[in-house]
Amino acid sequence: MERPFQVGITGGIGSGKSLVCRIFGVLGIPLYDADSRAKILMTTDRILVDQIKKEFGNLSYHPDGSLNREHLRKAFSNTSELNKLNAIVHPRVAMDYKKWVDQQIGFKYVIKEAALLLESGSAKELDHLIVVFAPKPLRIQRVLKRDPHRSQLEVENIINNQMDDKEKMALANDVIVNDETCLVIPQVLELHERLNLMN
Repeated sequence: MERPFQVGITGGIGSGKSLVCRIFGVLGIPLYDADSRAKILMTTDRILVDQIKKEFGNLSYHPDGSLNREHLRKAFSNTSELNKLNAIVHPRVAMDYKKWVDQQIGFKYVIKEAALLLESGSAKELDHLIVVFAPKPLRIQRVLKRDPHRSQLEVENIINNQMDDKEKMALANDVIVNDETCLVIPQVLELHERLNLMN
């Protein structure tokens, strides 16, 4: 059985990649949300849990086995700690994704959505890359509205820890512009037609 064409969708925080993926989902395309799967694997994958405890201490988890986000949040504001966490999590997510792709029989293409698709190097294993772009001020505004618990400084730190938009777009096969002046649905429909012909 021929494997489906593998498409990656990425974009910085607040760019609207989840919205774009929802539209592909409505079109019946199987979606693998790497960031959500990572959160699940961080509490269910025994190997990963042990690695996190070893690297960040037993305080990384509450007594009930759930993730201690407060404890790990320190890692997200420190680049070297964040890189360490990503280096542990990404290989386990990659294995989980491979298993998932093998189960998607009969589809022309599938989508892997991840914020750090390029930063983690996992984009290299995909056939096609789509970057969702929105200007930085708009992204900050969206995230502050969506996540009232975050401060503007925190959002700016997250953006600064992610690859620059220009670099991302230079590596993309396609760019979807989500700046509230361009309609997103027609861009997705046009891409959907092309992707169906690629495999």
